Amino acid sequence: MEIAEFQNAIYSYFEEHGRTFPWRKKLHAWGVLVSEFMLQQTQTDRVIPYWNRWLKLWPGPGALAEAPMETVLREWSGLGYNRRARYLKECARIITDEHRGKVPKTPELLRKLPGIGDYTAGAIACFGYNYPAVFIETNIRAVLLHFFFQDRTGVKDDELYPILDAALDRQNPRKWYWALMDYGAALKKVTVNPNRKSAHYAKQSRFEGSFRQLRGRIIKSLAFDGPASAEDLGRRTGMEEEDLDKVVDTLEKDMMVAEKEGIYCIP
Repeated sequence: MEIAEFQNAIYSYFEEHGRTFPWRKKLHAWGVLVSEFMLQQTQTDRVIPYWNRWLKLWPGPGALAEAPMETVLREWSGLGYNRRARYLKECARIITDEHRGKVPKTPELLRKLPGIGDYTAGAIACFGYNYPAVFIETNIRAVLLHFFFQDRTGVKDDELYPILDAALDRQNPRKWYWALMDYGAALKKVTVNPNRKSAHYAKQSRFEGSFRQLRGRIIKSLAFDGPASAEDLGRRTGMEEEDLDKVVDTLEKDMMVAEKEGIYCIP
């Protein structure tokens, strides 16, 4: 398929079926940064009420930087992957202290912030500042595999980046990526997931009964019910002592939980 034909197909769909999200309406870099953290491995519909509430509570990085971590985790509860909330708060502190409260404009600077990798850096720069970054995520990958690799499997992202670069609308990269993502989201609803052709494809592990669920249970208990001894934590969460010790150990290493004189808390 020719690049121009591909661009036309994507934009034609977007003009008729493009999605609307609050972070697309209220275009400012801080709101974009918050949305990108929340959207990692989380469905967009679930994110909307959280994003709206967070932007009311903390309309800028300075406000979030000053918020107690317990409050931040309570407001995050239900989104999962609590480490993202800590990274987001740390980003807010660094942006406030080192960037005069302004979200950095380039992927290079954004990648220096905690919890921000190549995709997130490109997305924040693009959606926040209309910066012509080249980046990829699951919906974008699905679109490229569908259009350009219908008869292939095991396709690596390195093969997709040149196509993305050639197809990028450098006059309005923000709109182009919105269109790509919306097409990819729709595609998965009407056909077998094209991402199965990717060399990087892996099914998400089951949440129920997982180690990740146990971590979340402890964080939720400490954030909502306050500091506790190991015995109290076990009673609150219904976890056996052996499991509790293992989970708390990983949380301490990730600086999500701290212990002092036998009492665990959110640091």
